[in-house]
Amino acid sequence: MNKTKVGTHPFIENRRSPRAFDPDRPVSSEALFRLLEAARWAPSANNIQPWRFIVGQRGDLTHQKITSALSDGNRIWAAHAPVLILAVTEEEGERGTQRYAWHDLGLATSQMIIQASSIGLYAHIMAGFSKEEARSVFSIPVEYAPLTVIAIGYLGDIEALSEKLQAREKAPRVRKPLEEIAFQNTWGERLS
Repeated sequence: MNKTKVGTHPFIENRRSPRAFDPDRPVSSEALFRLLEAARWAPSANNIQPWRFIVGQRGDLTHQKITSALSDGNRIWAAHAPVLILAVTEEEGERGTQRYAWHDLGLATSQMIIQASSIGLYAHIMAGFSKEEARSVFSIPVEYAPLTVIAIGYLGDIEALSEKLQAREKAPRVRKPLEEIAFQNTWGERLS
């Protein structure tokens, strides 16, 4: 577990984005529905709830379709994840362009990831996939945008990864200091 500067909830401190998933340890239906329920209860602009999730479980056709849309660099490790979720958001709706749809999907996936951490699961969000292929194989309507794929599962053997990926897995988690991201009064003035 990582220690934060001022202390945050252990579910946040323990969260990380692994590439080594245990392919032989499935995620139970109960756990999967808990993750989706956490996402369902996320806040959204005007309570539009623009998120949609296409869920694949290792061995099923949906998982295979999501895997095929991944970039080569992601496919080599993510194919082993017990769950792959294609996260989609509604950009155009009854009220026209939904300017906060991407933000709202981010809130929903964040809640999903914290819920995963709370039950011993790990998640890795990826942008490296073909949005066009995902749209095509799942017949996603034009008003929806496929934005990310989330790999979910239990930690696996890091040694099963390539040397390059092992190095990335073993590298320390680094975050920008608060002084670089939180200001007061004017841009760049340190929060005190």
